[in-house]
Amino acid sequence: MRATIQTQGRQFTVKEGDVFQVNRFKDTEAGTTIEIKEVLMVGAGADTHIGVPFVEGAKVVAKVLENKKDKKIVVFKKKRRKGYQRRKGHRQMISVIRIETIQPPIGSAKA
Repeated sequence: MRATIQTQGRQFTVKEGDVFQVNRFKDTEAGTTIEIKEVLMVGAGADTHIGVPFVEGAKVVAKVLENKKDKKIVVFKKKRRKGYQRRKGHRQMISVIRIETIQPPIGSAKA
């Protein structure tokens, strides 16, 4: 079973067991369970539910594996022929999560 979820302004198509990185969830530690109720689509084959905009009663349960900093990106500004150069770096805080279960809406058959 697959689900398309929306979290922190981004959309992901996930299945159970997927591990991926998102922007850090506030007030979470490694091992914390998160419920994502913003499910845009859930199901497989003929038993697919598409939300308008979200599927009522569907949710995805994920577990935070770790919170860490992402790779550094370099922000470089320059104005040619003016002697102006600025170099800064930034490391975004991210959470690595694993999808534990995908729960379809109540009253639908499990795929």
